[in-house]
Amino acid sequence: MIEQVRPASLRDWIASQGGTALVLDVREPAELQVARVATEGFNVKTIPMMDVPARLAELDPEQPVAVLCHHGARSQRVAMFLAGNGFASVANIAGGIDAWSQELDAAVARY
Repeated sequence: MIEQVRPASLRDWIASQGGTALVLDVREPAELQVARVATEGFNVKTIPMMDVPARLAELDPEQPVAVLCHHGARSQRVAMFLAGNGFASVANIAGGIDAWSQELDAAVARY
């Protein structure tokens, strides 16, 4: 089962993982142009969902990963894929970038 973490609780989840978790944004480039997560305080990497299997070697299976998309459906699928490929600690950012804007950073555009 994939842990569900709301954006408002993400910093606490990262701290519980030793403070070294990666936020993996799996949205498409066009979506990233509309709304981006501020990297201040977060280690963010962007890989579109469909590219994750081919780029899996870019990720460390020992590093905790919290996956982000628009509303949480694509990120859930990627989180399940990562867990199935040996990633030790994976969470889905429930509500995605939309919830991020509402709960964590109102400067992030909603679309």
